[in-house]
Amino acid sequence: MPAGTPHEAAPVITGCALAVSGLRDEYDLLEPAEAGVGAATADRDPDAGRAGAGMRHKDRASRLALHAVRRALDGVALRDPAATAVIVSSNFGNLDTVCDFTDTIAAETVTGLSPIRVPHMSSNVTAGWVAIAHGLRGPNITLCSGTTGGLDAVFWAAALLTAGRAEAAVVVGVEPDTAPVARLHREHGGGPWLDGAACLVVEKPEHARARGVRARAVITGYGRAAGRADAVGQATKAYDRPIVRWVAAGAQASALDLTARLGRCSGALGVLQCAAAAAWFDRSGDDSVLAVAGDDHIGAGSDGEGDPSGVAAVLLTRPEPVRAGGGPHDTEA
Repeated sequence: MPAGTPHEAAPVITGCALAVSGLRDEYDLLEPAEAGVGAATADRDPDAGRAGAGMRHKDRASRLALHAVRRALDGVALRDPAATAVIVSSNFGNLDTVCDFTDTIAAETVTGLSPIRVPHMSSNVTAGWVAIAHGLRGPNITLCSGTTGGLDAVFWAAALLTAGRAEAAVVVGVEPDTAPVARLHREHGGGPWLDGAACLVVEKPEHARARGVRARAVITGYGRAAGRADAVGQATKAYDRPIVRWVAAGAQASALDLTARLGRCSGALGVLQCAAAAAWFDRSGDDSVLAVAGDDHIGAGSDGEGDPSGVAAVLLTRPEPVRAGGGPHDTEA
């Protein structure tokens, strides 16, 4: 959350959805699961048999992202699509398309390329497809900032809302299991690794109240630094209570380590962490969840993925109860 934003004006998460192999929804992130649940299998693939109109020629990351966004927005009437931003975090994204293009050029020169497919080469292609599919005309951004990317995307969504650049934001973390991605993982530490996408709907609190939807988590703080301690300190500096839960690798017993459960999540990790936090608030009486991702450059990586991209932390807190009349600090209706 940008510095100086009052808690009651802090952006809130109102919805989330997953398109992850082996998982049904965000609540499954909290349940015991088989090791390697993120690895794609024919009977668990969230994209299997669901290509549909307009999906056939899209890269796998875009298809997974579109499935997650569709689930998150199913039945959701956003007040102003023109003021809704799309922020995607993905480090591998459309790597398969890029490799296909370079292979074609090597074999046939540029004459072998179809002009129709050129837009698919854009690093922002997934965010573009999401915006086109749902008529979202706000800022459109893709982050490729390593394992911190998902939490960075949540911060940028909050910053856009606080700055008045958007009223709502669709935040997506996606990493595909394609042949080029698999080769890179095997060359740099092996697997398993994620195949899937997670989506969050982030809104201004007044925007959510006007739509009559329940806030599931408040984006209360954000920090980014070279080390874990500094990032956590920045994210929690305005919060004067103990942190109840951590969603991070290598933390205390109260932590949920999604990398250990899903494999390497790369740029999707932070979005999955925030989805897990929203589920945690629904399932428990906890008041705060701290999500941490990235490598602290000191010994073992903070995120369990060995990605030297710095450390990001996002503090999520339980929304204040809201009465039937819409005012905070009253008994929930």
